[in-house]
Parts: sequence; structure tokens; C-alpha cells
Amino acid sequence: MQQGVIPSCSPRLLNQTWRENQMLKKLLLAVATMIATMGFAFAQVDVNKADQAALDGVKGIGPTTSKAILDERKKNGNFKDWADLENRVKGIGDKNSEKFSEAGLTVNGQNKPKSASAATAGKKEAKPAANGSKEVKPADTKEAKPADSKPAAGAGKDAKSSGTAKKDDTKK
Repeated sequence: MQQGVIPSCSPRLLNQTWRENQMLKKLLLAVATMIATMGFAFAQVDVNKADQAALDGVKGIGPTTSKAILDERKKNGNFKDWADLENRVKGIGDKNSEKFSEAGLTVNGQNKPKSASAATAGKKEAKPAANGSKEVKPADTKEAKPADSKPAAGAGKDAKSSGTAKKDDTKK
């Protein structure tokens, strides 16, 4: 018997096994490609090292913003920190820079620190009272007057309001 030859296997069976192996290889290649792509999607992109394609890959940065970043970097050198990026590139403010940082953009390898306004924004939400009662705003009370209402009698221009009352009394 020769070595490497499988006895009593038909060519049809060998062909089917070969096709199954090829399909398995293709499937593994697709899975590996998907995993590699996911790794790139979450990769950190340094604004001082990235090219236009890498900047465009960051969620929220389009071709216009990436071109503005690259032009400013070429014109005036690398960005020192997030504040420098915000000051030098038009269209990147505090809110956008926070979004870009969360999406993976860094400046000199540093993520943007959370600003005080973003940290307190979540704490400013209204909480219901502990006893279960609802808060009543002054505008909701019966004493509140509409903005275009006239002043009550005796309030404000006393002479004018009392003068009209006298005229009504004299007519009777």
C-alpha cells in the first residue's frame, strides 16, 4: 500500500471533502476580516499622526473637518492639546471635541478630559420630591397673573382708577 493514498475512497468523496475544506477556509477568512475591521473601528486615532482617511474613519468627522484639521496642522504644526485643537480648527468646539474623543480621536495620545458642564449636565435633571408630592411652580398657582392683565383696583395708579369709579357713580 502506498503512503498518502486513502484506500477505497471514491473521487467524488474526495472532491466533496476538498470543497468543504475550501468553504471552511473562506468562512474563517471572513470571520478574521470582520474581527480585524472591528479592531480598526475602535482604534485610537491621534490627530497629530493621522492622515485624511484615518480622520474620516472617526465618527462625526467628515471630509471637510478632516481637511481643516490637516491644513491647520500643516500650516502651524502639531496640536499641543485639546484646547489648542478647539482654538485652531474652525467648527471644532467643546461639544464636538467631546464627541470626537468618545469616538476614538486623541491629541498626543490623550483623550479629552470630561468638562465640568458635561459632568454636571446629568446631575441637573429634576428629581421627584421624596414625599411623592409634585413641585408647584409660581406660574402654576392661582395668584399668578397673565403678563397682559391690568393691575387690580387700588394697585398702581390709584388716582386714575378711583377717578373712573367716581365717574361711574356720578352717572347714576
